[in-house]
Amino acid sequence: MANEGGGGGTLSEIHQSAKKLVLKTREGLERLERLESSGSVEPPELSYAIKKDISQLQSLCVEMDRLWRSVAVKTHRDLWKRKVEQVAEESVSLKESLDKYFLRHQRRMLEAKERAELLGRMNGESSHVLRIFDEEAQALQSMRNSARMMEEAYSTGVAILSKFSEQRERMKSAQRKALDILNTVGLSNSVLKLIERRNRVDRWIKYTGMILTVVIVVMFWRWTR
Repeated sequence: MANEGGGGGTLSEIHQSAKKLVLKTREGLERLERLESSGSVEPPELSYAIKKDISQLQSLCVEMDRLWRSVAVKTHRDLWKRKVEQVAEESVSLKESLDKYFLRHQRRMLEAKERAELLGRMNGESSHVLRIFDEEAQALQSMRNSARMMEEAYSTGVAILSKFSEQRERMKSAQRKALDILNTVGLSNSVLKLIERRNRVDRWIKYTGMILTVVIVVMFWRWTR
């Protein structure tokens, strides 16, 4: 139970020290990032102190990870496990933030070195460098002009193709209308021919009926005589 830290035991003391170290490290990182964003010179001792605090915090996490396993009561053991894991996660997050800062700092130092070397070369070969820059600027402008001309040509081509498409649609519409008219005329001719044929048949039926009626009347008249 002494390791559990119910009355200020070892595990509880280490946990309190670790929490204080987390707050201290987070404040140091925030100060370091403020200096970085403002463009101020960051004191190297600050980043090294933060790195030292993170290393100490990792050591405390290892020690707490050993101690919480020896807690006798399961409920207390589970509680300390969650507390230790939380501190360990904060330790990892702080280390990642510091590593990112070191990478940014290293990149800035490399860029500053390259600028210094470039300025040194320009002091000795300023005219040559300026001429190279001028040629590159002219080439870039020429590329931009070419790109603009290509865009204009593309837009013109798209407009022409759009006009051709519209004309083709109008031609198709006119062709469909003409076919509809021709189909209508052809249908009308067929109907007229059918009507004319029906009229001829009707006339033949009428005449045949008249003749048969006369023949029947004559035969009936003769039979009655």
